[in-house]
Amino acid sequence: MGLQTERGGHGRALRGFMLACVALMPIAFVEARGEPDPDRFDVVVLDAGHGGHDEGARGPSGLREKDLVLDVTQRLAKRLERKGVTVILTRTEDRFLSLEERTAVANDARADLFVSIHANASKSRKPRGIETYFASLEATDDAARATAERENSAFGAAAPNLGSDDPLAAILGDLIATQHLQESSEFAKLAQNELADIGRARSRGVKQAPFVVLMGVRMPASLLEIGFVTNPEEEKGLKRAKRRDEIARAISRAIGAFAARYDERRGIEAKHSLAR
Repeated sequence: MGLQTERGGHGRALRGFMLACVALMPIAFVEARGEPDPDRFDVVVLDAGHGGHDEGARGPSGLREKDLVLDVTQRLAKRLERKGVTVILTRTEDRFLSLEERTAVANDARADLFVSIHANASKSRKPRGIETYFASLEATDDAARATAERENSAFGAAAPNLGSDDPLAAILGDLIATQHLQESSEFAKLAQNELADIGRARSRGVKQAPFVVLMGVRMPASLLEIGFVTNPEEEKGLKRAKRRDEIARAISRAIGAFAARYDERRGIEAKHSLAR
């Protein structure tokens, strides 16, 4: 499935973003081949979704996604920093960031992992549970595609419009498939398992979908949907500091497990403090 890129400013903006991805991604291959002694896992970029005028989803009693995910991200950052990880936040306050700003933060930092944190939503109040994602031009199912479209819509003209064959989209898809795909999938599974262990959280599985915020970063990347704010029961739990701490702790454990595997593959002894 391609991305539609030929409709006015929307198309030009997306095509420009995709060209930038195509132009920049191969650089990572060259750099990787030129590093005989790669650095250990030590830099994480945490991306709190939405912000500013973009509130994201809103719960029945008024919980706003942008506020929830910023708070969880900051709690997570403190945990990781105590373990010696360098943490870079795409936003530290209630402000909107463009797609280009978010991906530039991660790429400029040469991070080892990019984690975008969101909360899910549905027109029905019944859906609940945890989902984790990694990038692909093809969505796992219609629900995954709808989730990606909702999150992508925050970026306006930079969001993809699925439906037409585009050679450039195919090239971008090949790059996604060959660079960091395995590690992105691996982290998504680790995060899903840890988050699903919290209380009575329902596991909705690891999925793939065309999230544009994941397509522009040159490192393993995953998007985490930490619960449905539109479900009254989940919204109630997500309002509580205890639940938010549990979510931050679960993601921290997943990052620690991923870091240990990341270093092991590169022949580096893992930091014991991070692996815990």
